Amino acid sequence: MSRFAARPPAQDAAGRGPLIPARDWRFWLLTAALLAVLAALVAPRVAVTRPTRDILLVVDVTGSMNVRDAFLDGRPATRLAAARQGARELLAALPCRSRVGLGIFTERRTFLLFEPAELCGNFAAIEGAIDSLDWRMAWEGDSYVARGVHSGLAIATDLDADLVFMTDGHEAPPLAGGALPPFDGEPGKVAGLLVGIGGAAPAPIPKYDADGREIGFYDEQDVPQENRLGPPPEDAPTRAGWNPRNAPWGGEPAGGTEHLSSMREEHLRALAAQTGLGFAPLDPPAGFLAAVEADTRVRPVETRVETAAVPAALALACLSLLFGIGAFSGRRPERLPAR
Repeated sequence: MSRFAARPPAQDAAGRGPLIPARDWRFWLLTAALLAVLAALVAPRVAVTRPTRDILLVVDVTGSMNVRDAFLDGRPATRLAAARQGARELLAALPCRSRVGLGIFTERRTFLLFEPAELCGNFAAIEGAIDSLDWRMAWEGDSYVARGVHSGLAIATDLDADLVFMTDGHEAPPLAGGALPPFDGEPGKVAGLLVGIGGAAPAPIPKYDADGREIGFYDEQDVPQENRLGPPPEDAPTRAGWNPRNAPWGGEPAGGTEHLSSMREEHLRALAAQTGLGFAPLDPPAGFLAAVEADTRVRPVETRVETAAVPAALALACLSLLFGIGAFSGRRPERLPAR
């Protein structure tokens, strides 16, 4: 016999076989689980770079945002309700470490509610502020959208944030001569986009009393149909009652459809071109979120990620496999005690 023959495995004192059988899968699963737990205890934190965004979200709360030509869950809803829902979807789509601020627009300027704050750590507070947006926050009935966007851009510049401005684009009263007011800023300096809300067909604007109760809709005589600031239009001499001194705009009240509202897409696109912003309608939501991603800047942020979850999951899998197979094999008929 060869002197190099393999030795038999070690046996216990009673000679009943090896102490640790080579094919005992339970031992090896327990060993793997123990090693994985030890690895989880000493696992390092890895530095990774994540794309984040800094956004100033501004929502129009003027009267035309009460028009019910939007839809939520298949039901008619106001434009303001649709804006709140779109803002919530935007929050859910942004990655952690992004910062979001909130403002409202009414009259002719943007009013900042709070500066951009880290999203995930303040998610409930930011979402609650969005849910609380209401048309009663407006302090004037006018809606100079273009000037409000200019004001929002100035605030976003000071905050070093991108602007997402949600509005229907309805100017009330209409722009003098239909021309945009001059923009004093640098086009394209602030990234972002205008988000159009509302339908294409003109719809009536709800009217409320001093206590906030809806009492009908605005009529043609309730709202200014023409802005008579500045020089009169070229067709003024052809109007009834025109007098170059006493009635340069004509002697009759102007008629029109300013008491009806729709999303003024052409106006918003012109305003976006003037300021260097993008434009996208709120509906469909997927297109709106893609436009936000395309028209806002990425801010790389380095963060440290825990890696202990990987070996910990491996340890859990080993233990689950161990006890799962053990429980299954323990129910086999040949393992049941004899009666």
